[in-house]
Amino acid sequence: MTSAAATSDSAAERSLGRTFLVLWLAISAVATPLVAVFVGRLIPPGNGSEQATSQVFDNQVLMAVSTPIFVFVVLFIVFAAFAFSNRTGEVVEGAPLRGNMRIQVLWMVVTTATVLFMAVFGTIELVGDGAGGGQGPTAAFVPSGSKDALDVQVIGQQWEFTYRYPSAGGVETPRLELPANTLVRFHVTSLDAVHSFWAYELGVKADANPGTDNVVYVRTKGPLTIHVRCAELCGLWHGYMFDTGAVVPKAAFATWLQRQRTMYGPVMRYLPKYAPSYVPDPQLRAG
Repeated sequence: MTSAAATSDSAAERSLGRTFLVLWLAISAVATPLVAVFVGRLIPPGNGSEQATSQVFDNQVLMAVSTPIFVFVVLFIVFAAFAFSNRTGEVVEGAPLRGNMRIQVLWMVVTTATVLFMAVFGTIELVGDGAGGGQGPTAAFVPSGSKDALDVQVIGQQWEFTYRYPSAGGVETPRLELPANTLVRFHVTSLDAVHSFWAYELGVKADANPGTDNVVYVRTKGPLTIHVRCAELCGLWHGYMFDTGAVVPKAAFATWLQRQRTMYGPVMRYLPKYAPSYVPDPQLRAG
């Protein structure tokens, strides 16, 4: 290859590179805010609690970071198909390339910065509210006002969840109800297999392990319906292990809780006293 031809090819490559860069930046500048604002906020779990709202914000940030990457990959494939296609029909070998140091360095800088940003961002979000996940018996990240949190125990068993309220004498109910605008401290445990307590609208998902008190915090907002699922394969009827609950005004919650004490009071003497966990055997637990 002559020096003039090599210079011409190098100039053509730089022109194609600039064209690709301009297209990528222009498409990313338009697509990123649109995807983050209009798509990111549609990803579950919604805004049923402060933790859920925080997760929606996290989704928007993740969409904002991933959109330019997605645009880069798709645009590169499309751009290469048109810019470097062989239109002559001849079978020829491509030019031997040994890489471009500037592109390699830029790639390392951009990817490293992205990973470090996501690590710092994820850590800050986790420390802020625990991200709606269980943190074991001694929660490492505790939100403000935790001393006044309402304790609710979630007991997984094949194949249902039941709920105990220690502030109401340890009464156990088959339905989850919570007061609005209240910090709740869930104590998630199991009597048999490993389950996973997933309160969709609250943005809460915590494993229910036998003999373990798995603590997770959530701060409720206004009244809403809660859909509860088991998110861990736990046996034959795992798919049917779901129920609904509700966040209700504080006055309605107090009335409901008193009604539960009246309804289930006669059977409470057959239950063990409220404890972080119980003997993982339904027959022993029933006395």
